Amino acid sequence: MKESQKKNLIRSRFYYSADQVIEKPFNWRQMGRLFSYLKPYSKTLLPLSFLTVIIGTIVRLVVPILIGVYTLDYAIANKDMDLLTILVLSIAGLYFLSYLANTFRIRWMNMLGQNVIYDLRQHLFTHVQSLSHRFFDQRSAGSILVRIMNDINSLQELFTSGVINLLMDFLLLIGVFIILFTLSPELTIAIMVILPVMFFISTSLRKKIRRSWQMVRLKQSKLNSHLNESIQGIRVTQSFTQEKENIDFFDGVNTETFESWRDATQKNAMFRPFVEMTNAVGTAILIWYGASLIANDTITIGVFVSFAFYLGMFWEPISRLGQVYNQLLMGMASSERIFEFLDEKPIVSQAENAVILDDMKGKIDFENVEFSYDTTRIALNGVSFGIEAGQTVALVGHTGSGKTTIANLISRFYDATGGVVKIDHHPIKDLSIESLRAQISVVLQDTFIFSGTIMENIRFGRPDATNDEIISAAKAVGAHEFILELSNGYETEVEERGNILSVGERQLLSFARALLANPRILILDEATASIDTESEMKIQQALKELLKGRTAIMIAHRLSTIREADKIIVLDHGNIMEQGNHAELMESKGIYYELVKAQFRMLDVG
Repeated sequence: MKESQKKNLIRSRFYYSADQVIEKPFNWRQMGRLFSYLKPYSKTLLPLSFLTVIIGTIVRLVVPILIGVYTLDYAIANKDMDLLTILVLSIAGLYFLSYLANTFRIRWMNMLGQNVIYDLRQHLFTHVQSLSHRFFDQRSAGSILVRIMNDINSLQELFTSGVINLLMDFLLLIGVFIILFTLSPELTIAIMVILPVMFFISTSLRKKIRRSWQMVRLKQSKLNSHLNESIQGIRVTQSFTQEKENIDFFDGVNTETFESWRDATQKNAMFRPFVEMTNAVGTAILIWYGASLIANDTITIGVFVSFAFYLGMFWEPISRLGQVYNQLLMGMASSERIFEFLDEKPIVSQAENAVILDDMKGKIDFENVEFSYDTTRIALNGVSFGIEAGQTVALVGHTGSGKTTIANLISRFYDATGGVVKIDHHPIKDLSIESLRAQISVVLQDTFIFSGTIMENIRFGRPDATNDEIISAAKAVGAHEFILELSNGYETEVEERGNILSVGERQLLSFARALLANPRILILDEATASIDTESEMKIQQALKELLKGRTAIMIAHRLSTIREADKIIVLDHGNIMEQGNHAELMESKGIYYELVKAQFRMLDVG
């Protein structure tokens, strides 16, 4: 492949993502929504932080008057040593008070910020847990991870210092302006003529800076998505010797992320020097015009010195306000992405007066059910069938025939686009989602093993289970023997995906997990597709225990595993072609018969 083609491939892969730059004007209403997370602390940390800010601001506003006007114009000019001593002690006391106020301000602000970040992350994670499968179908795990971690982390500085500093600088600006105007209206007006120019230029920078930080968040999202994908798929990458291509792709992603950060920081860097230049112009006006006012006896030297103090204090918060505004821009970019997730509504929603079905029997009815994952692909086309409580039903058909879709509709991971799915004669949409899924267990082909011990993984389906109950469930499905052979038995630590376990061992663990949960409906989705013959024999024994007294839906390509099913439903392109038990379908010599023959021919060839 040519170098240019590789770069194009990298660029096209890089830009493909569900994340997009959100084009919305900056609005304080959304920031108000973000700041609403401060409300739980409106009677504790927030007022305490505000109190320290007010104390610190008052001290800063009082000290220059004491130094300039009272010390120079009164104490020193009149050689009043007693007054000078009082002023020195007062100024020292005020600085000590300011020190205490700043110490507590920093402590309480950090506590406030960390609590808000905790609440926001908890809220977002909890909300994501409630979203429907379609949401996760359209987004990579890395993209979701970025919202919960990076985007919320980027708000940390805003909440730990930005909000309080904004108040402090706002109060300081107002106080300084009033005092300056009181000391010398003429000098104040002369210096402030440069403010309109500063306001005009800074306003023109805001939109560019905001878009730059939005782009940074977007690039970071894609970088994390690729990292997650690369780590999860490292075996495939190495199997196909695609390491160089993957590194080239990462280089493209990393470069784009680096360039977005550089662009954003360059635009940020333009603001502070601009403020400093404005400060220099203001200082020049102060010296030139102030000196003439002193010469004309319009102001005293003490007033001039105080004015110089206050002028420095005036530009300082303006410069910081620019930084706070940049924090707000970053916060806006992140909050847009966070609220985009928070505004997502579950497609599968619960009825207001949902029926809590605690004593589920397990009868399932599909009445003319239709379903489509999108407008162009029909997954189920008017499907109707019934499953009696306690029956074992197998779903058979080629890939894409609708088997997994039926399982998803029973678990209500999706809602049918037409017709009705019923459980125990209740339309599934009328049932409490929690009570429904609490009595359904799904065992997948690719069993997910969580980081933790074997004991914790089995207990996942029923957190209140005792150790004895967990061991009993493992014994019942034939997992007890191999667990005892592990280094620490049931306390053996397994990493994510359970790579120290074989496919068959992971499947037995999933059966133990399902048995411990004691569901009324059990769904086995290709649960024996990836295991060897010896493991399959163990799992067949485990299945006999697992299926006792439960309604079971088995999806299987290995037709040998479903011979004992009470009913077999044969699907093709979302339609039921035939149904019956193994003997009936073999006798009718239809599609199922041909599938069995084809599978036996493959075994003979093998």
